[in-house]
Amino acid sequence: MLELDLQLASDATHPTEEQFRQWCELALRQRTADSELTIRLVDEAEGRELNHTWRHKDYATNVLSFPADVPDELLDIPLLGDLVICIAVVEREAVEQGKALEAHWAHLVIHGCLHLLGYDHIDDDEAEEMEALERTLLAELGHPDPYADDEPDDNSTLKSAKDHE
Repeated sequence: MLELDLQLASDATHPTEEQFRQWCELALRQRTADSELTIRLVDEAEGRELNHTWRHKDYATNVLSFPADVPDELLDIPLLGDLVICIAVVEREAVEQGKALEAHWAHLVIHGCLHLLGYDHIDDDEAEEMEALERTLLAELGHPDPYADDEPDDNSTLKSAKDHE
């Protein structure tokens, strides 16, 4: 069972708690244990501050993932970690990339949850594995491949699509 704590630090429009739950449960279904995570929706100022503090990058990014790093013997809860999502960045990217807003939200929530499970995209093999899983999960929701328009030699597209934690 998923225990989801949705924190709203912005008044901007966002998906419903039910949508967040659906996307998280889809991404986490390979995990047999119960899961607890927090999604915090922030404005650009908080997104920029967190990205600067934790990644030393002075701009707001779409999603930051903070996996829980607590030994099981110290905490008797199935804590996965936290996702911080900057609403304004998600909206801007959807427009810039010509993507449906709901599809982009679903992608970023799934992407962040996969990070909490230990997936990454630092090297090419890891990126291919993670992106293949994202494509499969999003297709189950009826959403198109979020990487379809990425061109290997287009650094600006790759930066906007993959510059997150």
